[in-house]
Amino acid sequence: MTESLHIGNRVETFVDEYLLAEKNGVEITLNRPERREVVVMHDEPWEGDGTMGVSVVDDDGTFRMYYRATFPENQNDRSEAQACAYAESTDGVHWTKPRFGFVAYGGSPKTNLLLRGSMCINFAPFRDTNPDCPADSRYKAICGLAPEGVFAYGSADGLRWRLLSDEPVMTKGAFDTMNIAFFDVNRKAYAAYTRYIDLTPDVSDLSLSVRAIQSSVSDDFIRWTDPVPNRYSAGAPREHLYTNATILCPGAEHMYFAFPMRFVPERHKVDEHLKVGVSDNVMMTSRDGVTWDRRFLQSWVPAGLNPHCWTQRSLTPLRGIVKTGDEFSMYVTENYMWSDMCVRRVTVPLYRFASVAAARSGGEFTTRPIRLEGRELNINYSTGG
Repeated sequence: MTESLHIGNRVETFVDEYLLAEKNGVEITLNRPERREVVVMHDEPWEGDGTMGVSVVDDDGTFRMYYRATFPENQNDRSEAQACAYAESTDGVHWTKPRFGFVAYGGSPKTNLLLRGSMCINFAPFRDTNPDCPADSRYKAICGLAPEGVFAYGSADGLRWRLLSDEPVMTKGAFDTMNIAFFDVNRKAYAAYTRYIDLTPDVSDLSLSVRAIQSSVSDDFIRWTDPVPNRYSAGAPREHLYTNATILCPGAEHMYFAFPMRFVPERHKVDEHLKVGVSDNVMMTSRDGVTWDRRFLQSWVPAGLNPHCWTQRSLTPLRGIVKTGDEFSMYVTENYMWSDMCVRRVTVPLYRFASVAAARSGGEFTTRPIRLEGRELNINYSTGG
């Protein structure tokens, strides 16, 4: 007899085979998000070609967006011409850039910049949900470069930041992109997802290496375990996963979602763009944070007909899922290193990232036995064509 699943009163999503016992004529299908409006233009004097979104945080109905601002006079990642910029919203659609005066630029004493320095190329804050979190570190962030390593920051208000340790808290990895951390309610510890360079299958041939994702855990945000490479389901292609945008799904925190920007470094599609490479993004899921299901190999948000999205490092998803009414809003950087660089909102109906779908000829599936708590079972479904 098939063992029953105790799902209690939690939300489950049909993004993998976990719930399924049998299926006939159906497949788990990706539901691509709907492209919505541009919400933030990177058009300030201090927002140069390298500006791009990093993280969106829901702070009890105030949405906070943190993004990298690269000053136009110096695009070098290792220069001091990097900063963490900030925008906020109450509805996820209309965003403002408050002027604080923390970091001046040129003739502007007040900007929306929170920090300045080379470490800001991937400064990725989150709101700490650890019940034991002290009030003066209610917000945390990690950022870093190799070989220096990853540094830990804390903040009481998400605006004024301080180092939590003078020494790097992680040193094993590449780190030169979006490094993500959060409090993992499943492991009751902090989790961090960072970049490393995967040299397999032939460590002697660097041309075979790919950018890849690894994770570490920590009880105190300072001492971290040695990183563990993500493991993938059989048949997953060997690709450059440039970022990771890993997050627990709001309202279904037992599920890990990641939205890596996928990179093809050797391809050059738009002649007038000097940089080589094209990128898109993918969605993948996990139930333990280490082993990932990569059944969805198509683009999550495709480039479409916009030539400015057919160049390197565009279409990068920001880390964060926020609830806006009866849908989830997420955000993607478009047109990287073009004059119309921006952040666009995309939406998914609540929890409908994927579904079990049949062709017109029909199909059926049976779940494993399920044990519930409560008096009702609600199921999202559609019978229309």
